[in-house]
Amino acid sequence: MPDLSNSSAAAVLERCDELACHTSAPDGLIERVYLSPEHAAVNALAAGWMRDAGMTTWQDAAGNQCGRLEGDTPGLPALLLGSHLDTVPSAGRYDGILGVLTAIAVVERIAAAGRTLPFALEVVAFGDEEGTRFGTALLGSRALAGTWLDAWWELTDEAGISLHDAFLAFGLDPAAITGAARSSNDFVGYLEAHIEQGPVLEEHDLPLGIVSSIAGARRFQITITGKAGHSGTPWTHRRDALAGASEAIVAIERLARDADLIATVGHLEVFPDAVNVIAGRAEFSLDLRGRFDADRDRVWQQIEALLEEICATRGLHVAVHQTHAAPAAHCSDRLRGVIAAGIGVAGLEAASIRAAEDDEPDPTPEPLELLSMAGHDAMAVAHLTEIGMLFVRCAGGVSHHPDESVTEADVAQALDAFEAAVLTLAEGHPVGLPHEQAPA
Repeated sequence: MPDLSNSSAAAVLERCDELACHTSAPDGLIERVYLSPEHAAVNALAAGWMRDAGMTTWQDAAGNQCGRLEGDTPGLPALLLGSHLDTVPSAGRYDGILGVLTAIAVVERIAAAGRTLPFALEVVAFGDEEGTRFGTALLGSRALAGTWLDAWWELTDEAGISLHDAFLAFGLDPAAITGAARSSNDFVGYLEAHIEQGPVLEEHDLPLGIVSSIAGARRFQITITGKAGHSGTPWTHRRDALAGASEAIVAIERLARDADLIATVGHLEVFPDAVNVIAGRAEFSLDLRGRFDADRDRVWQQIEALLEEICATRGLHVAVHQTHAAPAAHCSDRLRGVIAAGIGVAGLEAASIRAAEDDEPDPTPEPLELLSMAGHDAMAVAHLTEIGMLFVRCAGGVSHHPDESVTEADVAQALDAFEAAVLTLAEGHPVGLPHEQAPA
């Protein structure tokens, strides 16, 4: 029997714990941002695990860690599997990370079983999905998809370090960024496993689900400028930027709720930020998401008009800068189908285990399809190839928080389902012609 000790659910969770130790945050909190020493450390660990699984490895021109297992003929197009290893501040240990480690484990299972597939398998551990450091998300996957924007080189982090200089410090060449871009001919599809980041699976008592589509997102930095002044200034002479921002934020929530969209103001900063001074400037972020881009954009136009109206009434000025835009991404029927088949296989295996413990196990329910309001690397990869996503139940729907939690039993089913999805795709896939082999 092949040694599958590194591809069990327990081993995957142990690796999640090991990666969680690579953090720039104190007191046991997790923060790991793009192009940091912690990023380099987890790439090195992932590369070692990829090699142990039988893959050749390389770090691409954007700092994504990649691995490849050849198919039955060298140089075939690949089924791309993966997710990301970066985190938000005070993160959990499974968002993105579980998907990367699931992909590695499944490749290891297939390699150890001696299976050869009609396509290669590639795993990618994206370096930046969250956008924590430079404010623009999906940098790693956008580079792979060939949709990198040169304007990003001027982005800076909180320390004033530009993305260009961060590349150099990490040992990457900004001039070589196009080398990370892949062709649609390189891939037969992309599969990503990810925690749900929501409560729906838990509410339905299901360990796994299928993503139907990923909501499109736009992010903005909004600055409202008034006039700072003494807190004793009469109402008729005030131009309070914070009061205007507060009114705007409540109005944004109302407009989004009425349109069944998601709007989040996650950052608010006030200047000069003194207890006895009227705010002269208020800056806040807006993350606006919707199932359909047209609905999202229509509500943004309403928000823009309302911002202008509020500021005109209060004698304020508003300036808006869009920092991120990603269209909605729809998962293909074909890949939703293979994930459904994989969940079915995993459910039967889990039912057989329950049968050994219970004379009358519950029947395996039908797979559930869910809209993802959270963004994922799959959104960027959709520019190249069709995408499919497997959701794994997350306790309480909690994500982007230290309390993020999954169970070993659910991860075991996710591994079985993901492997079965890959094999189902292989069974129905025609043998293709070799393409240029991935870099070594």
